[in-house]
Amino acid sequence: MDGEEQQPLHEANVEPVVSSEASEPVPRVLSGDPQNLSDVDAFNLLLEMKLKRRRQQPNLPRTVTQLVAEDGSRVYVVGTAHFSDDSKRDVVKTIREVQPDVVVVELCQYRVSMLKMDESTLLREAQELSLEKLQQAVRQNGLMSGLMQMLLLKVSAHITEQLGMAPGGEFREAFKEASKVPFCKFHLGDRPIPVTFKRAIAALSFWQKVRLAWGLCFLSDPISKDDVERCKQKDLLEQMMAEMIGEFPDLHRTIVSERDVYLTYMLRQAARRLELPRASDAEPRKCVPSVVVGVVGMGHVPGIEKNWSTDLNIQEIMTVPPPSVSGRVSRLALKAAFFGLLGYSLYWMGRRTASLVLSLPAAQYCLQRVTEARHK
Repeated sequence: MDGEEQQPLHEANVEPVVSSEASEPVPRVLSGDPQNLSDVDAFNLLLEMKLKRRRQQPNLPRTVTQLVAEDGSRVYVVGTAHFSDDSKRDVVKTIREVQPDVVVVELCQYRVSMLKMDESTLLREAQELSLEKLQQAVRQNGLMSGLMQMLLLKVSAHITEQLGMAPGGEFREAFKEASKVPFCKFHLGDRPIPVTFKRAIAALSFWQKVRLAWGLCFLSDPISKDDVERCKQKDLLEQMMAEMIGEFPDLHRTIVSERDVYLTYMLRQAARRLELPRASDAEPRKCVPSVVVGVVGMGHVPGIEKNWSTDLNIQEIMTVPPPSVSGRVSRLALKAAFFGLLGYSLYWMGRRTASLVLSLPAAQYCLQRVTEARHK
């Protein structure tokens, strides 16, 4: 399912009754032979089991922020560090405690493959930056955006190499746990990555792009697991964000703030009241608030809280602005420099190869014979 599409909520058809053990209506389960249960009765049975397992006062990790929609639906946002075993455990605990109707993760359709890949494959893929990956990134995002994506992948590969851990483990845990919860849907809640990269590149001046690329190319500081876990502390994270805003405010706006808006929108779309099953069309429709778990990087949690009660329009942040004159000039200059460097490299290699070949005794003998033949 695509992250930018509005996801329909599950619809069911049966009359609920109020359970004394829960604050939400649960379906009436009919007694009888389980093999003779209708689809509606089977749905009722599974839904009642789910609601009984759902804790009304869940014991949640400190990284979870609870939000409430206007219709009473509850959203539990798990703030994570993308390279963290503790974050994986936080996600698993939260989903098991609240038994959600929808799980929303900070992924888009271009990164969904990581959900089904095993850890060793992901670790190998994250550490290998090949020419094929560069070509794919350029085809998908354009030259400048593709090169920037590869530089950011280099940063991810550096962290992967330092920690020996593949990124996105919390998303894979969320995917596995959601599959164990009856009638739980799994939504991709992040803006498509090509849109993010193109908007980020368009927002930077030529010299800002050069400075950013230079910094990413020469990133080599060692990173420990303690450094990653400290990123789950809001005070440290806000300090890091403040430093980033000071140097590249437009980059922060496109990569962080705009995605805060998009993630908030997708969480609100998921947090809609659920219609319970009806025994017949003559019965009135009955709905209950939904429960949603969002799994996002800790850096997005403050923005989601800030945007939760505001009017959101994501059309503006989904458009890619046309390239400016300076942008077109910088791309032409980059292409010219690239092909010029490639041509010079081929010329230098050709001269070097010819010099090596001509220095061989066999080549010198052939040249001597040719020279003697021409003088006869």
